[in-house]
Amino acid sequence: MKNIWTIAKREYDNYFNSPLAYVVAFSILLPLGIYFSAILYFSAQNAFMGGGTAPNSTQINWLFVFLMVFLSPALTMRLLSDEARMGTLELMLTAPIRDFELVAGKWLGAMMFVLSVALLTLVFPIILENLITPGIDWKLMIASYLGMILITSAMLALGVGISAIFTNQFAAYFVTLGLFFFLWFMIGLPASLLPQGGDVLNYLSLSYHFSQDINSGSLTLGGLTYYLSLTALGLFIGTTAIEIRRWR
Repeated sequence: MKNIWTIAKREYDNYFNSPLAYVVAFSILLPLGIYFSAILYFSAQNAFMGGGTAPNSTQINWLFVFLMVFLSPALTMRLLSDEARMGTLELMLTAPIRDFELVAGKWLGAMMFVLSVALLTLVFPIILENLITPGIDWKLMIASYLGMILITSAMLALGVGISAIFTNQFAAYFVTLGLFFFLWFMIGLPASLLPQGGDVLNYLSLSYHFSQDINSGSLTLGGLTYYLSLTALGLFIGTTAIEIRRWR
């Protein structure tokens, strides 16, 4: 556990020494800020006309997750592929570090960075709490944030796993992005069009459990199992790829 934390802290610090981290944070917070302003504006317009419902910042969390489909591959693409390309991975493998500890440490460092950005988004529900009466549904909000953490964990783990396979960070990025597109769009969209078998595709969809259940305040066993399984799968792929490199 100590090795995992040491690697995670190093990766977390490295993010803030790279312009990529600030680009990713800006690419998340700017669209969220614009979207939140639009929600407030149209909610105020509807209230003035005597209709509409109170704004709900869980919509912001959905946009956060959608943006992570494109941005999480950028956060993970270099984590292990660059180590392999520059030859530093071989040096790390001679250290008293288990393969799983290396992969888990890289994943945890990326998670810590995303959580730091996610903490900044708490300003949106806090603003809503002070604007609307009787306030927002904090149980719903907590469930939404937990779901956001779960799906982000799964995407980052899969990204780290794919990064361990390649020595080219751009190849790792596009393969990871392609996988997320498949899980989000190619599985999620056809499921709504099929008269039969749609439930199976929905279960495999990256977006379904978050959009339909968790972001609505329902932490289902199916959703928890799905995202935790994807996280475990990503870490397993990464660990296996490192083991193969060790014995190659």
